[in-house]
Amino acid sequence: MPRVTLGEISIELWEEGKGHPVLLLHGFPTTNFLWHNVVPRLVAAGCRSFAPDLVGFGHSDAPDGVAIDMGSQAGWMLGLLDVLEIQRVLLVAHDVGTAVAQIMVARAPERILGLMLIDGVYADRWGLEALESIRSFDRTAADSLFRILVRRMHRQWTTEVSEHVIRRLLAPYEGAVGGSRLIRAARSLDPQQTVAILDVLRRQPVPSRVVWGEKDQFLTVDEVARPLADLLGARLKLYSGGHFLPLERPAEIASEVIAFLRDLPGIE
Repeated sequence: MPRVTLGEISIELWEEGKGHPVLLLHGFPTTNFLWHNVVPRLVAAGCRSFAPDLVGFGHSDAPDGVAIDMGSQAGWMLGLLDVLEIQRVLLVAHDVGTAVAQIMVARAPERILGLMLIDGVYADRWGLEALESIRSFDRTAADSLFRILVRRMHRQWTTEVSEHVIRRLLAPYEGAVGGSRLIRAARSLDPQQTVAILDVLRRQPVPSRVVWGEKDQFLTVDEVARPLADLLGARLKLYSGGHFLPLERPAEIASEVIAFLRDLPGIE
């Protein structure tokens, strides 16, 4: 995959296809492999897909001491669009990647054709209680974190996804260095960043849709999805599945993206 350098940070980017640009943002604790069965479907439908690893996640790098919070991520993603010479993009995001997306909309709505949020965050509801064990994990034991996380996801989180896929998804976090990266990423999460932009998002003009797994146990439909859809004036679509719909229901997610794109004003 190509790498894009923005100052002192480096972004691993999966780019494929030609046509309407779609930027796909993963969340925690995943990587751009989250979209591995979504991107080919988008490309086949005439989309130019961009799936970066967020900075400090996956294979994207930031020096020690550089904040990798979601506000910083939003700035880097807008910078990535500049480097790629993309003026406007359909923005699709999952989990805390939706915080990045919301901040991008708040800062630069003119750059966003449409916004699709999948099992994401709303205000201060980021599901951090499920991540507390990682946020407080002993860095000296970081090499054990990958095995723990694979086992936890396989048994509790994404029962419809094979362990092989989960290992591919989390591969950059294997070993002591990888485990430390994941701990750093977990500690970077700050829900106040989306609380601060609620009033701006209520007034934002970007067409939006919200897609959710009915069985999401971390960010539930009633506590997160419905108020998020209300905030954005968006249609809420529910699918059978849990928190990781891009893995569990890739065909349905791709179909939602394609249908949304075709419904946007000025898109043929």
